[in-house]
Amino acid sequence: MRRLLLALPFALLPLANAHADDHDHDHAHGTLGAHEHGVAKLNVVLDGNTLELELDSPAMNLVGFEHAANSDADKAKVAAVRQQLEQPLKLFGLPAAAGCKEDQQELESPLFGDAPKADDDDEHEHGHQHSDIGAHYQLTCTNPDKLAQVDLAPLFKAFPATQKINVQLIGPNGQKGVETTPAKAAVAF
Repeated sequence: MRRLLLALPFALLPLANAHADDHDHDHAHGTLGAHEHGVAKLNVVLDGNTLELELDSPAMNLVGFEHAANSDADKAKVAAVRQQLEQPLKLFGLPAAAGCKEDQQELESPLFGDAPKADDDDEHEHGHQHSDIGAHYQLTCTNPDKLAQVDLAPLFKAFPATQKINVQLIGPNGQKGVETTPAKAAVAF
């Protein structure tokens, strides 16, 4: 599953650099941090009949907190979010005509009981733990030519604390980076 997505950062490097040059730096850090509340990242790759979606978001955007779920209420919230994430066809609006069906999925987060990644040194830099949630989906589409766009409106509606999703997309028409918001949630291939 990672085969296509591993190539993504390298394919998009020139795009990211070009985007950074003309990006207006009005946020506090001047660069898009790896962990910014309200902002998620989504990689979309369409290769033949295979559609891969990789969502990476601070837990704050999805569950409303980043600490370990100790209380029953927190545990229930984490379980509910996990259940939502297990249904990608409800979160990503794909044209029915494309006939996309889920093949594989992988959900990762310290909140789901996964061990934090070894390269996660946010804790040392900021003095507190940042928890991210990663969701990787692989779908097979019987009519990929009918896949004109991916609509992220259901994702924004499911997780209202997410204000922006930075999308990197590779498809039959090439690659692009798009910033989506609840008001502008569709990304064309």
